[in-house]
Amino acid sequence: MKNNYKNTPRKFNKKREEAKEKNVIITIKRLGINGEGIGYYRKKIIFIPGALPNEVVVAKILKEYPHYIEAELVRIKEKSPDRVAFPEKVNPNIGGLELAHLSYEKQLEFKKDNVLEALKKFHPRGYAKYKVKNTIPAPDQWHYRNKASYQIERDHGKSKLGLYEPNSHNLIDLPVMPTQSKDTQETERAIKDLIDKNHVFIADRRKHLDGIKTIVVRQSEATREIQATLITIGHKIKNLMTLAKQIMDLPNVVSVYQNETDWRNPQVWGNKTEKLLGKNQITEVILDRKFELSPRAFFQLNPVQTETLYSEALKFLDLTPDQTLIDAYSGVGTLGILAADRVKQVVGIETIPEAVEDAKHNVAINHIRNADYFQGSVEKVLPELKRGGLPIDALIVDPPRTGLAKSLIKTLLQVKPTTFVYISCNPSTLAQDLVLLSEAYDVRLIENVDMLPQTPRCECIVKLTLRK
Repeated sequence: MKNNYKNTPRKFNKKREEAKEKNVIITIKRLGINGEGIGYYRKKIIFIPGALPNEVVVAKILKEYPHYIEAELVRIKEKSPDRVAFPEKVNPNIGGLELAHLSYEKQLEFKKDNVLEALKKFHPRGYAKYKVKNTIPAPDQWHYRNKASYQIERDHGKSKLGLYEPNSHNLIDLPVMPTQSKDTQETERAIKDLIDKNHVFIADRRKHLDGIKTIVVRQSEATREIQATLITIGHKIKNLMTLAKQIMDLPNVVSVYQNETDWRNPQVWGNKTEKLLGKNQITEVILDRKFELSPRAFFQLNPVQTETLYSEALKFLDLTPDQTLIDAYSGVGTLGILAADRVKQVVGIETIPEAVEDAKHNVAINHIRNADYFQGSVEKVLPELKRGGLPIDALIVDPPRTGLAKSLIKTLLQVKPTTFVYISCNPSTLAQDLVLLSEAYDVRLIENVDMLPQTPRCECIVKLTLRK
């Protein structure tokens, strides 16, 4: 036994080395949750980005693990009829275009299947009877994103502006990004040129030097206003105000902000944001309500399809005038404000202080008198409100990709709001949360809304009904 145990790793490594020396031919069976082609090689699952179901492909193995293999597409021997041309002048290794080679009709089917597969994997109570509707298509399949967050680096004396290749620090320069709106893309590139022209320092990861690290540009669909934010390592950056003044001269730009972070922070944004020039917020309009947005405030990236998402979510809620609605993960107050005229009271809960201030401001500019917003985590604030005597009749949650905190689910199972809608951007964490929630709730309906065409991402709206 001892000798066999010692020899096992050698055999495994030898197989891995042999596999690396040659290309392999794989038949693709299905797509994975991130849009990669999935096949099998030597009884192991193999992931091949860019490959489609029913294709026969030649792939190069990159890494072999005990239970799966990562590979890259070399060429296609037998092509799927669902394959379409990948956008020209765009590096295929970039993130955000994982499904751009798949016909849009099949993208919509894939997004519904993603939900069904997640349910099948985690099997919450009664999942086989859930009604999962077809994905609602986006009116614009390209140039729909109204916000761009691009990294900037200096490489051999020249600046590069774009996105990192997935799972790497290799920055891909992006003169063209076909899902980005024309104005935000042009503004990003113009700011890059102004940084070069004014010799503004660019942050250097290797040497840990201060400078601009990220450029964020957001545009309102309703007003066409553009808000630019320079995320910097360090605060005092030479020529930064000169740069800000020139950015203000670009078309549609109404404000320039600086957000400060440091190398220890793994997130894009730091905690300190300061307006350099211009307006405090830009104004967006959804379903005839105004929303003013500061730089860090969350807002959906596809404003046109956002109206569809929120309209469907409000239908699922079935609100009545005597109810109190809790808007958890409320952001700038969108869902609560849109629902305010249907209920007795709205209470929003949000962790980001700037978003709470934006929500309160949005309540005021929309002349709403029955909505209040609180700063803090939902799992802490909600029990406090309950103990304070607040009736919790209806609830809508729109959490990040990580889903609901287990402590929050425990609280929800104690509070038990009668009307409950869950908006999810991650079918996997949604299905896991439904395992626990289905202890007290029946899932009546799940509907997908395609917010991000050409990507595997989708928003699911789930209607839950308290079991009697």
